[in-house]
Amino acid sequence: MTRYSRRMTRARHGHPVYRDMPTTIFEHMSARAREAGAINLGQGFPEGAGPPDMLRAAADALLTRSSQYPPMAGLPELRAAVAGHYRRHQQLDLAPDDVIVTSGATEAIAASLLALVQPGDEVLMLAPLYDAYLPLVARAGGVAKVVRLTPPDWRVDRAALAAAIGPRTRFLLVNNPVNPAGVVLREPELALLAELCVTHDLIAICDEVWEQTVYDGAAHRPLIGFPGMQDRTVKIGSAGKIFSVTGWKVGWMCAAPPLATLLARAHQFLTFTTPPNLQWAVAEGLGWPADWFERQRATYQASRDRLAAGLAAAGYAVPPSAATWFLCVDLPASGIMLDDARFCERIIDEAGVAAIPISAFYPADPVTHLVRLCFAKSDATLDQAVARLAAFRARLL
Repeated sequence: MTRYSRRMTRARHGHPVYRDMPTTIFEHMSARAREAGAINLGQGFPEGAGPPDMLRAAADALLTRSSQYPPMAGLPELRAAVAGHYRRHQQLDLAPDDVIVTSGATEAIAASLLALVQPGDEVLMLAPLYDAYLPLVARAGGVAKVVRLTPPDWRVDRAALAAAIGPRTRFLLVNNPVNPAGVVLREPELALLAELCVTHDLIAICDEVWEQTVYDGAAHRPLIGFPGMQDRTVKIGSAGKIFSVTGWKVGWMCAAPPLATLLARAHQFLTFTTPPNLQWAVAEGLGWPADWFERQRATYQASRDRLAAGLAAAGYAVPPSAATWFLCVDLPASGIMLDDARFCERIIDEAGVAAIPISAFYPADPVTHLVRLCFAKSDATLDQAVARLAAFRARLL
């Protein structure tokens, strides 16, 4: 066998983590939506271009500031802005040196796992979960220990968590607010997670990208702010979610200096850095007054309420959504005897609407009666989607 043939054989086989892995459900449904000309309420991205002031700041920085490599850990202006933003909005005592800028929150999750997880380490996580978690944990050599949350309450259970923690458990990977459930972890649940981390000496990797999309007057509580968690938490955030510019892929991870140093060493060999003009623009946006973020939340809350009311009027059962850009439809409660995957495939072709099956967020024993819809769209788009889904349900029944 030639050297070239050996290389091609290795390439065909690939790494076992990725070899048989399908395209993500989000990309699959978005591709199906494009092919069918369907309204895409599946993948989570807003319909608009983003805040005009931020777009202008990015364009101005592109023309008037440097386009060369910024510092690997991020522009000093952005690291200071992240720390200041959390000081004002979440009362956290963070320094700019605690912040590492990444190319999106997914890169921050990857860097955290690659920097910290050693082969055989167990990573405790809650399902439903973001689909990147499992392959990233596996690629880092870790072992996933998944605790299943179930509707309608999605409550974190002490007994289930305690049973999942063993002598090799080293990390907790948690998403709060929870996508796709649309819930905000409650104070007692967060206190329980903090207690277990301290008791069992776990490092918490907290995916908090939805921290500014919390509705009905609720407040996001970061796990890093709980007793004993300052030095054992990686807090991950996303400008794409905060400012509705998902394609910018600007994120960050915050941690105490000993952890931040390790995170930076992994980050430098992933993306190394992030476009400087976007960093300057995000730094400016993070300094905007609190009422800007309140108006942003109110806009999304109104979109949530519009979609929920329209679906309810069409006969769909819509459980409450307290956070994120998503709400769910309960199929059996809506009189629909299809599982979530079959429903999502049919509405693309028969209704011209794309959604995401909740079963895609479970590695095993999935919830199969809920479907996720994104409400971060214009009123016209939401109304058209409701009309199409109403007609589909009427034909189905």
